[in-house]
Amino acid sequence: MRTIQWLFGISVALFISGIGFIVAGARAEQRAAPAEAAAAPTIPPVASVKQLMDGIIQPSATVVFESVGTIVDATGIHEQQPRTDTEWAAVGASAASIVEGANLLLMGDRPVDQGEWVKMTRAMADAAMLVVKAVEAKDPQAILAAGEPLNETCDACHAQYQRE
Repeated sequence: MRTIQWLFGISVALFISGIGFIVAGARAEQRAAPAEAAAAPTIPPVASVKQLMDGIIQPSATVVFESVGTIVDATGIHEQQPRTDTEWAAVGASAASIVEGANLLLMGDRPVDQGEWVKMTRAMADAAMLVVKAVEAKDPQAILAAGEPLNETCDACHAQYQRE
């Protein structure tokens, strides 16, 4: 009987000390998380909104918009779409550049306001993500379908914010 009580006492002591280690570990993790977040570098924006538009977003949008379509000329009707892995990769990289460009438009002091600017920029990123997914599926019709909402986000934002 004494052996059973002794084993029970040891078990209880181990159980309680184990809980103590768990609690201590959780507290240490809570203290470490803010320190890690504070250690994240802040990167100041360099490019202006116009530079982002001229250097990243507009050229990338042109690649997306011209990647799928129908061209009618003197020699006939030509269907335009990516055909090689290299062409698909170019459209995918351009769509991803639009998404990343949208992220850059939301950094630092670039947002003109926290309302419509942010909403329109996120809509542009969402529309470009549809293109990314269409490229992953190698679906030219999905690129064509995603081009319309992408173009609409560009037009709406330019109508409200373009300064030229």
